[in-house]
Amino acid sequence: MTHPVLRAERLFLDAFRAADAPAVQRLAGDREVAQYTQFIPHPYPDGEAERWIATHGPEFQNGTNAAFAVRLPDGALVGAIAVKLHLEARRGVLGYWIGREFWGRGYATEAARALLGYAFPAWGLEKVEAVHMEANPASGRVMEKLGMRRTGARLAVCRDPEAVPIVEYALHRSGFSAAP
Repeated sequence: MTHPVLRAERLFLDAFRAADAPAVQRLAGDREVAQYTQFIPHPYPDGEAERWIATHGPEFQNGTNAAFAVRLPDGALVGAIAVKLHLEARRGVLGYWIGREFWGRGYATEAARALLGYAFPAWGLEKVEAVHMEANPASGRVMEKLGMRRTGARLAVCRDPEAVPIVEYALHRSGFSAAP
């Protein structure tokens, strides 16, 4: 399966390239970005972006993860969005991060809507789940704008050994609309 290019109103989503590594390290390595994610390390180690990008092609090909670079029309990297695929269960787990300099512009919602519009039919998903840290309500607003419904809350261990409160959401295929 060829990695598609997805179009949104102000953005496009495509495969990460090795040349994106410096921008990934700069954007994802921002402490304020990393603190609101489950898995981005801080400080962001040299070589991590290259290693992370190298996993995307094989994961896409074997149907376990579909990661996309979120870009402006000029190709500038804004962030990342992915659906971890559980095809046997016909479900996915949505995750994303947006560089701090791009916060507050609706890019996460726009990118997620484009990705879900592709993911539900392309992989026959019936449900997509997502979580956000309780300390990051802006991410919860993104999920709600997508039509996701809160399904619970729990403690989760992320990067640090200390558990943090997270909020769980889900969206069934029948409840998704690609329109804003």
